[in-house]
Amino acid sequence: MELGEQTEVDGEDADLPTVTGHIPPKSAAQASKAPSGSKPQTGPGPHKRSRQARGRFVVFFNFLMTLLVLAVIGAVALLYFGKSMFDEPGPSADFADFTVKPGSGIAEIANGLAQRGLISDGRVFRYAIRAYGYDHALRAGEYQIRPHASMHEIMDMMHEGKVVLYSITVPEGVTVAEVFRRVAGDPVLTGDLPDKMPPEGSLFANTERFARGTTRKEIIGKMMSDQRKLVQEIWSRRDPDLPLKDVDQFVTLASIVEKETGRVDERPRVAAVFLNRLKKGMRLQSDPTVIYGLFGGEGKPADRPLYQSDLDKPTPYNTYLVNGLPPTPIANPGRAALEAVANPAKTDDLYFVADGTGGHVFAATLQEHNANVRRWRELEQQRKDDTSPAAAGSDTGTAADDAAPAAAGN
Repeated sequence: MELGEQTEVDGEDADLPTVTGHIPPKSAAQASKAPSGSKPQTGPGPHKRSRQARGRFVVFFNFLMTLLVLAVIGAVALLYFGKSMFDEPGPSADFADFTVKPGSGIAEIANGLAQRGLISDGRVFRYAIRAYGYDHALRAGEYQIRPHASMHEIMDMMHEGKVVLYSITVPEGVTVAEVFRRVAGDPVLTGDLPDKMPPEGSLFANTERFARGTTRKEIIGKMMSDQRKLVQEIWSRRDPDLPLKDVDQFVTLASIVEKETGRVDERPRVAAVFLNRLKKGMRLQSDPTVIYGLFGGEGKPADRPLYQSDLDKPTPYNTYLVNGLPPTPIANPGRAALEAVANPAKTDDLYFVADGTGGHVFAATLQEHNANVRRWRELEQQRKDDTSPAAAGSDTGTAADDAAPAAAGN
């Protein structure tokens, strides 16, 4: 067949296009080149870049997670180390006093403890205080830190305010002036005493405990408050038949009972004697009231006896000469004396005198009382004979009998 001639194609091949004309042969290189102006074919390139991007993100994410894990591990390790230091025994081998001044900050307290060698690391102490939320909860005061106390113990001590407490004791039966002298001489208390002394009998007889920095005015104020509460509490449950007009008379009589006997078991009976005499209109004839009238709250000098002539000196407090109670208490009565007056013994006694053994013997009649006085004088004479001769009395009179009430028949 010659080129250019058309041929018929049977069957299915009849639908295929026929190629006419001469087709020159092409080399492999020419066949692989795309015709000019044709669009480049798309391949798998973009898909490969997407996978590469995701791979870089995963690597970066893994890096961040590794850093986070390391940071958590480091934080836990640091926390464990700090907690161990916070709870472990401290470096100090001896007891030590440490004072937290009012207004001190956490850094100042931590640095002070570290400088004194009471804690091993001030930063750990400071961070732990903040972690517990105690930034402003440590209390000022003086603390005694035991040997090898941990930072945790020291923090708890300061948070709870377990400061060193000092004490001052006010015995029952002392006067306000004597209390003021004791408070003024205490080396731990600070500040001045109140400008004016409170009324006699208004201070609580007790051992007061206080922290360093407490003022003298605060101590006196607390004594007054405590005594007021005590008096009102006992007065509220008194015997309704007491021949006393008010709470002031109640405290006054309790102060006399306080000064008359130091034996707690005797006080209800001594109180009954005075109350019985008040009911009968008899004078109290109490030596301690005479002494208070002569010497006031400063008290009688220990080496100065009470003379018979003293009983005849008129003062508002001389119950040998005046009827009823003196105008004010003569001392600060304690609980036992107040209780004795509020609820005295049930007795008809009107007299008592010393028995020579530190107690008293009581009597309901003058005859019994005079016999008791004679026995007491015999004991006193025997005691003088067994010891050195007694000092001669002054020209103002002889020493008065140690009997109260000693006079009779009033």
